[in-house]
Amino acid sequence: MRPLIRRTQPDNQPRDPAPSRFGYRLQRLMLTPGFRGTVRIGVPLLLIAAILGSWFSQPENRAQFSQAIADARRDFEQRPQFMVRGARIEGANADVTAAVEAFLPAQFPLSSFDLDLDRMRGEIEALDPVKSASLRVGQTGLLEISLTPRVPAAIWRDGSTLRLIDAEGVVSGRIGARAERLDLPLIAGDGAEANIGEALALFATTGPLIERVRGLVRMGERRWDLVLDRDQRILLPSDGAVAALDRVIALDAAQDLLGRDVAVVDMRNPHRTTIRLNDAAAVAFRRVGTGNDNNNEVGN
Repeated sequence: MRPLIRRTQPDNQPRDPAPSRFGYRLQRLMLTPGFRGTVRIGVPLLLIAAILGSWFSQPENRAQFSQAIADARRDFEQRPQFMVRGARIEGANADVTAAVEAFLPAQFPLSSFDLDLDRMRGEIEALDPVKSASLRVGQTGLLEISLTPRVPAAIWRDGSTLRLIDAEGVVSGRIGARAERLDLPLIAGDGAEANIGEALALFATTGPLIERVRGLVRMGERRWDLVLDRDQRILLPSDGAVAALDRVIALDAAQDLLGRDVAVVDMRNPHRTTIRLNDAAAVAFRRVGTGNDNNNEVGN
């Protein structure tokens, strides 16, 4: 029986360098940018997400993490550079300052992160005497509040209440008696505050009559009556009230109209000025037989 002879390749014969089919496909796949990025970035991220998900699935771990975040945030907010040690209010009198202080935190110091400046500004600007407010935390650690007060332009008699209103018709406060603000003109009647611009224009037109003016009364929410001392009234039209008042002042300068026993000067008809005497003058007028009623018309 012949022995089996095993044939072997010589050691110096070169090996085939071609990769296997699987190795070739893997090399081609690794040359793809998307796959290469997934392997380098996506796989580690996936592993990290799996680890974190497993850790956060435990309630005690979630509570511990939340507490750590809260502690870190509190430590950051409580740093000395963020602490507010008090407040400073500028641009207001004692009464307004006391009203503003009611909206401030009850205790200082506290973190500036605990201050809702927008809410505080809205509450302060809702006060009648305050037109606008500016709030900021200064470098000195004080909450600086700068107020722009409403400047009263007139007194509005609203029923039995005397209200201060500015040139925009916005209420800025109250007074108990007319004598408290004799420097301001008085208006009354329904809708008077809504027409404050026209009222102020009429007051500015009174000129030499200003010392005799008691106030303006809005009639029927459409026109004004100018009330003078001695119970005299000037009835102004709904349109062209300033021009009509100018004509009355001209008549008074020329004929001393308002220095006589006149109760009413009616300017509602633009083509005719009508005057009404007071009761005593009307009686005397009838006695002398020069008239039989208490009205006397004077042409423009």
